[in-house]
Amino acid sequence: MPHKPQIKVPATYMRGGTSKGVFFRLQDLPEACQVPGEARDKLLLRVIGSPDPYQKQIDGMGGATSSTSKTVILAEPTQPDHDVDYLFGQVSIDKPFVDWSGNCGNLTAAVGAFAINGGFVAKDRIPENGTCTVRIWQANIRKTIVAHVPITNGEVQETGDFELDGVTFPAAEVQVEFMDPADGEGSMFPTGNLVDDLDVPGVGTLKATMINAGIPTIFVNAEDIGYKGAELQDDINSDPKALAMFETIRAHGAVKMGLIRNIEEAANRQHTPKVAFVAKPVDYVSSSGKTIAAGDVDVLVRALSMGKLHHAMMGTAAVAIATASAVPGTLVNLAAGGGDRTHVTFGHPSGTLRVGAEARQVDNQWTATKAIMSRSARILMEGWVRVPQTAQ
Repeated sequence: MPHKPQIKVPATYMRGGTSKGVFFRLQDLPEACQVPGEARDKLLLRVIGSPDPYQKQIDGMGGATSSTSKTVILAEPTQPDHDVDYLFGQVSIDKPFVDWSGNCGNLTAAVGAFAINGGFVAKDRIPENGTCTVRIWQANIRKTIVAHVPITNGEVQETGDFELDGVTFPAAEVQVEFMDPADGEGSMFPTGNLVDDLDVPGVGTLKATMINAGIPTIFVNAEDIGYKGAELQDDINSDPKALAMFETIRAHGAVKMGLIRNIEEAANRQHTPKVAFVAKPVDYVSSSGKTIAAGDVDVLVRALSMGKLHHAMMGTAAVAIATASAVPGTLVNLAAGGGDRTHVTFGHPSGTLRVGAEARQVDNQWTATKAIMSRSARILMEGWVRVPQTAQ
């Protein structure tokens, strides 16, 4: 039986923040994959190497973690005064689906550079030396993001001395502004409360702050579920009972937030919402061996992504953390000491991160106007990704 040769698709493999993903220009995809649907999903699954029952993604570009099982498609802008449309697909590792329900804040730092290199930003807006402001339309959540990309000699500068906990080597700093970051699926606090009683079968009734900012996120107190907030990946990911508990919390929170209609739907919506637990600062040792003193941070936060504790912090979850910290009375704000604040430094498994946010009340409802963080990004490889023809 004759076998068809693989097809090759222009692609770039990039790191953005503490994530990695395969980047495409929409016009470079096979024609059938240039529109949403089964053909596109099948292609991206095969590119990444999913579904993989071994959960290794050996036969693809994925790295077998939520941070490295990601795809990005950039296209000409559909909104005025924007440079590019950014569509993010979180590829499931062991199941045959791509989750399009949210954004990746970490990879956003790479979107600006890719947009410049990919010809989406007008030449006259790229300085010879300085900073290029890239106006991004995040198509998944229908929000504007502004990336400030350093330029040297007319080209994107990737090397530098900016250090980001969770990333081994320094690189150039990219400042990212999430404008009006409350998620597009509803109000910032979808239940109308800053803190809810969340009934979780087998766990109990937990105090929870459920927020749509950056990405829908459910925050609970670490002590209420038997943790200190200083846990590292292996403390959670090696415990099947703990992972099952967090997934149950996530599913019931998703229903209460109105993101799904029933618990069963959570299995097909793995990317959102996120679930995280918070605690007041204590001393701990990060995954790199660095000591994080209680005085170094305002609050401790651990977050799960795609069913596992994240090795650092998702960029979109960092926006949720910063926004929640800016609203007096949320669990994040209370764990950080309470009161009014415009920024927060939080401890995560790999170290610390400072994020700024602005929130205000309008007609007795809280809204976020902006969240700001610094990340870094660089090209790891560029050329073509190859996939069997049966994948498209």
